[in-house]
Amino acid sequence: MRWRVIPLDTYSGYRNMSIDEAISENVAKNISEPTIRFYRWSPSAVSVGRFQSLEEEVNIENCRLQNVDCLRRITGGGAVYHDENGEITYSIIAPQMLFRNGIRESYEEICGYIINALTSLNIKSVFAPINDILVNNRKISGNAQARKNKILLQHGTILYDTDIKKMFTLLNVSKEKISDKMIKNAEERVTSIKREVPGITIEEVYNALLKAFTQNKEFRFGTLTSEEIKMLPELEKKYKSKEWNFYR
Repeated sequence: MRWRVIPLDTYSGYRNMSIDEAISENVAKNISEPTIRFYRWSPSAVSVGRFQSLEEEVNIENCRLQNVDCLRRITGGGAVYHDENGEITYSIIAPQMLFRNGIRESYEEICGYIINALTSLNIKSVFAPINDILVNNRKISGNAQARKNKILLQHGTILYDTDIKKMFTLLNVSKEKISDKMIKNAEERVTSIKREVPGITIEEVYNALLKAFTQNKEFRFGTLTSEEIKMLPELEKKYKSKEWNFYR
């Protein structure tokens, strides 16, 4: 089985989620190869899980004032702040039969690639079921899945440099949690690659992820197909629409 690898690039959140969905649809039709892709977000964005309420989880007015996009993913999981300077996101899209059976088992398999990448950067990490990766009991990666038409889509963030204080202004948390004490507690629950290995560049992190995700795979570097590109305008309309983002 040959994989297509789409190298690191930067898009809006609406375009990123549209690309993941377009690839999923085309892999399901056997038009596109199983795909691994790496991306960043610009402008920064907050995404909520498929089954969450955007209004309940996100301070929409603060996002607007800070030029941060808000949108709903097709995957589950919780609300995530995607800092344009603070993370690398991956997606892996392929037939479910290529992965271990079971949701937990497939999470563990794919998260293992991230753990291997972090190990190569001298960061010891562990898988924390069902979908997190921890370093010294601090979260460094969160991941989410969707399964449709026998296709597994998993995407997740690898935290490169985390701005906890800004995150607290964008997610809906109680005033008590915005206290210095609560922010300090949150900073103790979350870490980043730069915190663990000061001076490391985001290019070094990407190269480590690329090597780990492609290890023992036959692959080629590629781009989106014409069929995938044709789908993007309509999908972007969906991800920008009130009907999609506020249906819960």
